[in-house]
Amino acid sequence: MKQSDLKYSCLIAVLYFGMNVNAQTTPRDTVPKEQKIEEVVLIGYGTQKKENVTGSIGMVSAKDLADKPNANPISSIQGKLAGVNITNSGTPGGSPRVDIRGVGSLTGNTVFIVDGMITTDISYLSSQDIESMSVLKDPSSLAIFGAQAANGAIIIKTKTGKGKPVYNFNSYMGFKKVTNVPEMVNSDQYIELYNEKLYNDNGNGAGSINRNQFPADTKWFDEVFRTSIINSNDFSATGSLGKLNYYASVGYLQDEGNLAAGRGINSGSGFNRFNSKLNLSYKITDNITIGDNFSFSKMRTDVSQNPLLTAFVAPPIFSVMNPNTGDYQYFNGYSIANPRAMLDLYRSQVRQERLLNNVWGELKFLKDFTFRISYSSDNYSPSQYEYTPTLSYVPVSGQVASTLVTRNFRNRNYVWDNTINWKKSLGSHNLEVLAGFSRTRTSLSQDYWSAKNVNYDGTNGSLNIANGTDIVHVSGIDRDDAVVSGVFQDQQRIQSFFGRINYDYKGKYLLNASIRRDASSQISVDRSRTFPAVSAGWVISKEDFMSEQNVFNLLKLRASYGELGNPNVSRKFNANTSIIGGGAYFGNTGYPAATIDQFIDPTIGWETTTGKDVGLEMALFNNKLKIDAAYYDKDSKNVVYGVNQGTVSGAANWNSFYTNAYSFNNKGFEFSVNYNTKLSENVTFGIYGNFTTLKNEITSVYGGSYLETGASLFGNSIVRLQAGQSVGSYYGYQVAGVFQTDAEAAASGQAGAKAGWFKFADQDGNGVIDSRDKTFLGSPIPKGNYGFGVNFNIYAFDIAVDFQGVFGNKIYNYNREQRYGNETWDLDMYNNRWQGAGTSNTNSMITSNQSIILPNSFYVEDGSYIRIRNIQVGYNLPKAFANALSITKLRLYVSAQNPWTSFKYHGFSPEITNTDRVQMGIDNNIYPISAIYTVGMNLTF
Repeated sequence: MKQSDLKYSCLIAVLYFGMNVNAQTTPRDTVPKEQKIEEVVLIGYGTQKKENVTGSIGMVSAKDLADKPNANPISSIQGKLAGVNITNSGTPGGSPRVDIRGVGSLTGNTVFIVDGMITTDISYLSSQDIESMSVLKDPSSLAIFGAQAANGAIIIKTKTGKGKPVYNFNSYMGFKKVTNVPEMVNSDQYIELYNEKLYNDNGNGAGSINRNQFPADTKWFDEVFRTSIINSNDFSATGSLGKLNYYASVGYLQDEGNLAAGRGINSGSGFNRFNSKLNLSYKITDNITIGDNFSFSKMRTDVSQNPLLTAFVAPPIFSVMNPNTGDYQYFNGYSIANPRAMLDLYRSQVRQERLLNNVWGELKFLKDFTFRISYSSDNYSPSQYEYTPTLSYVPVSGQVASTLVTRNFRNRNYVWDNTINWKKSLGSHNLEVLAGFSRTRTSLSQDYWSAKNVNYDGTNGSLNIANGTDIVHVSGIDRDDAVVSGVFQDQQRIQSFFGRINYDYKGKYLLNASIRRDASSQISVDRSRTFPAVSAGWVISKEDFMSEQNVFNLLKLRASYGELGNPNVSRKFNANTSIIGGGAYFGNTGYPAATIDQFIDPTIGWETTTGKDVGLEMALFNNKLKIDAAYYDKDSKNVVYGVNQGTVSGAANWNSFYTNAYSFNNKGFEFSVNYNTKLSENVTFGIYGNFTTLKNEITSVYGGSYLETGASLFGNSIVRLQAGQSVGSYYGYQVAGVFQTDAEAAASGQAGAKAGWFKFADQDGNGVIDSRDKTFLGSPIPKGNYGFGVNFNIYAFDIAVDFQGVFGNKIYNYNREQRYGNETWDLDMYNNRWQGAGTSNTNSMITSNQSIILPNSFYVEDGSYIRIRNIQVGYNLPKAFANALSITKLRLYVSAQNPWTSFKYHGFSPEITNTDRVQMGIDNNIYPISAIYTVGMNLTF
């Protein structure tokens, strides 16, 4: 494969070429040697040899993605790359959260650039269509993409074809099961705790209950979960027809989801996807090539009302169904919904068709110049309905009419790139110059409909707004004038000019410099900004003094500096007036009046990121061992989010004024190692590992202020953003034990406290426990993450095991804290509760007093874990048998994903997938991660 054949893509990918095409006829050396493979990286809008790259780029090949039972390809690289923290979603079809070298912004997302199209969601894309991924980690690598990549970028190159026709069929089927389900008390234990609570709160047992009143013993998690099926089938064809190269594929994925469907009107939590891909390139002349990369997908997501928090708190003493009426059991006297009814009597579904197309052309002229034009479009229109019937089993006074809400979205996005490249070698001097122009536009609009009294007859066709009453329609509104929550339209545009110079002398001394000027429609002041970057490298192994050594194949030192800007922030230009009925009086009559009720900042500007990176790359022992180590230091400034303005009175948003309010710093070390060797003619062995440290700190806040935000209970927020702390840090009382006697509690200065309550630490030492004694309780951001694995190829068998984990982070167990009175308890609380002096100094007594559920360190738990991410065992049919069947290759395999996780957290999983980075560690009704077991096959013919 020639390097010029790769240039159909304007973005980063990794190809491995340099294979000895005469290997079958070349005499074998008497001493076995590892075959030299030259790595070529497609950097932004061009290519570069891996050893000449001066930035920090993580690379993932197709084999790392293949045969993993993940709807989203990004899930498959968890634990594979240093500096990249991926938090998976248990929701079928859900997108993982990607944090590259820490938290760069509170609102932006890592972007994916797929064959020229920029998007924040690749759930439409099959892993089987991907040839390689490259993760850009340092600002100097990202700078050529400017404002699009301020929160990091993952560049994806899809497969292309060449040569004789080759057909592939890949299929797997398996089952998913929720693991590590929390152990809850049974009915006898619940009744014991309930009656104990009455005594603790009232000093007597008035109102106590017994099993004769409540004979049921329901395990609510068993009622809402099921073991489900997952199945995937992909077929592809690749090759050439004369001057036309092609790659075509179709695939279908079905994930039933683990929320139990099939009862009531619910549609479960399943995800289905049909995807197709067609990549074409045609060489018109030796100097002109054109091509098209086309993707089309149809997806359906069933959106059950998540009952997991309700199942966590629902008392086991109630049955699913009322034995007297045959309807769902109503929990009379308890402010808790029936989890099974909650799941069954709600129906919601999202359907989406998505079409992406990248048309490109390339012209070579004057020997050293290449001009390329690329136009990419991304069109998708998700439609969603949400239906809740009249709940007939609740008291008549609590019944409401059925409701139907539909939302129709229209997304129309494009990217237009134009580049010209000049590449020249002048003796030992190698120079490549790039200049380009890019324009992007993203637009979104929405139609909203709602109606009451719609009857569902079992078909989606009956869910028609026209069949209801009280119809409301909102469409085509400006985002600042939304009259219904979440209904808006928006359009954003970015126009950019950019350039880059790559220079090297004899491949030893490397220099990369780039500059990009972006103008954004999101910014009203200082709309255009310029962002430079520079990086350098020294390939020490090419120096003359290294010529006699035979240890290092590569020894390279690199350093970089770059700046980026992020304009993709919410403007918050909401109307700042409210209408007051009877606000103005003429005589004795009041008339409506308007008043300013909040402050807005119309001058919100760019978020900016600057980063430094120093790295060392090594390849040793004939390229068997590869090591990469780096130190990074990244600053994000003017980050846009709300901030407290307590000195301002009368404004509705005094505690959440939205502006360029925060600055962050992320720094740490990365280390990765790979070792691959051939132990014999039929046995190969490989091992890899990576380790990343991270220190995240808010370095400054607007006006020296702070923000208390996130989930709250009875007005007590859990998260506080403040200088000197990590993003998302929890804020509350530090538990110093449990009061063992009433006398100890009375002497503590903690108002109303008694034996069995949490003892809060007196942080200011004034002898009184109040809000001034709140302190920071931990951070949701891991201090480090890691991954490692081994693989063997033994004759016809292959075995691979991957591990992954994080450490140093904390989880706030909001499921456990969120209590209003009669919720149930987990078994740990039953076994370790305080029952009298000396019985416990960790868990409180059983009580309904709200002081116990103030934000405090008891609910902050260790989020560290280590997991077997994947185990896979495969068998390749011997070539003689394959040839006899007229096939090229047949591989059969079995795999297990997430079969084992070790952690201390009292919940389903320590992998919390809140997409809101401010609340990233709060476990509040999170859909759990499942173990997935599959059998599959790869067939090539």
